[in-house]
Order: sequence, then structure tokens, then C-alpha cells
Amino acid sequence: MELYCLTVLQQYCIMMNVSNYHGFAAVQGRGTVALPAELRRKYRLDEPGAQLEVTEREDGVIELRPTLPVPVDDMWFWSEGHQAAEREAEDDLAAGRFRTFDDAGSFLADLESLAADPDR
Repeated sequence: MELYCLTVLQQYCIMMNVSNYHGFAAVQGRGTVALPAELRRKYRLDEPGAQLEVTEREDGVIELRPTLPVPVDDMWFWSEGHQAAEREAEDDLAAGRFRTFDDAGSFLADLESLAADPDR
């Protein structure tokens, strides 16, 4: 995901500098900012529940990061521990540390042999 950087130019205008996009967005009443349609589509901000994470930096830059909410039932997948396990699994796959099985019986037999001799 790319970072949106907004620099306040005037009381009612901001400048957006995103890799391939440069333009202006007016700040409306109550602080509402309408992002251009092409950016909303590109970053899926037109989907239900889409949000922007807002960070104010010490140098006066306001950063916006597009986010989509994670359903409560899926939060376990994004936990630090599970993401570490996912990275480990990806590394194992890339290094060829896996086995394939022709059927469920051979898979279960392999699991049983691992249980009997975990050092193999």
C-alpha cells in the first residue's frame, strides 16, 4: 500500500503527492475531504467500511493510509504470531521443505510416522 502525504497549503486546500497522482482536494465544512474517484478505486476506498488511517507528523505533514476493516472472526489471522507462522510457511515452501501426498491415507500415515519419530 502506498503512502499518501498531505501538506496543508492554505486553510481550505491540501496537496496530494502519490507516486502517479498529483492534484488538489478542497476541505469542505466539518473537515470533509473528497478524494478523487481514481484514487478511491485504486485503493479500494469506495468499498463499504473503507477508512483512512491519519497520522500527523512533527514536520507538519499529514499522512493518510488506506485501510479496510478486518472482521472480528478474521482478526486471528492478522495477529503477530500467526503472521510470523505464515512467513515461516512461505519460507519453507520457497526452500522446498514440504511433501506432497497422493491421498489422505498416505498423508495420515506420514503424520503417524512423524508422531512416532519427531526427529526424522
